[in-house]
Amino acid sequence: MGRGRAKAKQIKVARKLKYYSPETDLSALQRELSGKSGSNDYDQYDDDPDYSEYAEKYADYDSDED
Repeated sequence: MGRGRAKAKQIKVARKLKYYSPETDLSALQRELSGKSGSNDYDQYDDDPDYSEYAEKYADYDSDED
């Protein structure tokens, strides 16, 4: 018992979500989707550590004898 009130509230909320359409700010959407037009100076590999010395050290362990 007592489920009728909860169900009615759920139906009310569902109808409100279904039929309510807020005002869309199309200029804000356009700004967000266009992004920056400048060049990206960030290099994604600058932060990676240099593993070349390890590659040279363990090169003899790397073989294609599978």
